[in-house]
Amino acid sequence: MRIAQTDNDRRDLFLCHAWDDRQSAALDFYNLLSGLDVKVWFSEKDVPLGTSLLRQIDRGLRNSRAGVVLITPAMLKSLNAEGIADKELSALLATDRVIPVAHGTTFEALRDVSPLLAARSGLTTSEYASLDEVATKIADAVLLD
Repeated sequence: MRIAQTDNDRRDLFLCHAWDDRQSAALDFYNLLSGLDVKVWFSEKDVPLGTSLLRQIDRGLRNSRAGVVLITPAMLKSLNAEGIADKELSALLATDRVIPVAHGTTFEALRDVSPLLAARSGLTTSEYASLDEVATKIADAVLLD
């Protein structure tokens, strides 16, 4: 049985983040992007209780126009451990629709963990005043598409 896709399922961005960031940096980033009218798929908001996490992630990836990967020290650890974020990253890297955002770390540190992601054009909060400014730049880019 196929569930019909609705416009509510379509998202501008899929937010890939480390589990440990879900109540901190990832939630802050989600709130900033949402406040700028970006429709963001975020596991903390989009995975109903009692459902398969991996199936919901699969749907979120399918229904999102692009992905943003929030690279934090926790994400670097998560990618090394080959957890769920690593699976999300693999799916995103198979497209040309991924934006890495380094927050509290560097692209040099990312390069040691994921050279393919580090090679993508992205943003780092160390170059801007705040995560808010990075969210604005991403919103401007995805809402113009």
